[in-house]
Amino acid sequence: MNIYLAGPDVFLPNAAEIGRRKVALCKRYGAHGFFPLDNEVDLQASDASRQIFHGNEAMMNRCDIVIANLTPFRGPSADAGTVFELGFMAGHGKLCFGYSNDPASYVDRTRRLSEITDSNGHLTDRDGLTVENFGLTDNLMMIHALDLYGSPLIVPREAPADLWQDLTSFEACLKLAASY
Repeated sequence: MNIYLAGPDVFLPNAAEIGRRKVALCKRYGAHGFFPLDNEVDLQASDASRQIFHGNEAMMNRCDIVIANLTPFRGPSADAGTVFELGFMAGHGKLCFGYSNDPASYVDRTRRLSEITDSNGHLTDRDGLTVENFGLTDNLMMIHALDLYGSPLIVPREAPADLWQDLTSFEACLKLAASY
C-alpha cells in the first residue's frame, strides 16, 4: 500500500524530520509513505516549481491512498496545494483520508480572522462575502470528498498543544487506511 503524504508540513522548519516520522509510521502499518520533499529537485533551476509539480504528480500516480493534513494553513482553511492534491487523488478514484489538528468549525476559524455579520442566518465577512456555514470544519467540497472517497475528516476533541508536530490524528488516518 503506497500512501501520498499531502500537507503543508513541507513548509515547516523541521519539514524533513516530520516527513521521516510520517514515513516511519507508515512503515509500522505495513505501508510505504511518499513525502513530497523526497523528490529530487534542483531548487536553483529556472523550472524548479514545475519540477516540484511533476515530481508530486508522479508520486500521487504511484500511490493508492492520500492522507492529507488539512489543518488550517495561513488562514481559516487548508493549504491550497494540499486541497489540489486531495482533489487529484479523489478525481483518480483513489482512497482519501484527511485530518485537521484544529477541531473548530470553519465559521469559528473565520471569526478568528475577520468580523462576521449575521443577517437572518446569512453570514458575511467584512468584505460582504458569504461565509460557508454548514457546521463543517472546512469547505464542503473537501469534507465530502473524504466522506465519499475514504473516511470522514479526523479531528481531535481538542487541539493539541502543537498543531504542526502532533501526529495523533495522522496515525488515526493510517489505522483506517490499513483496514482497507
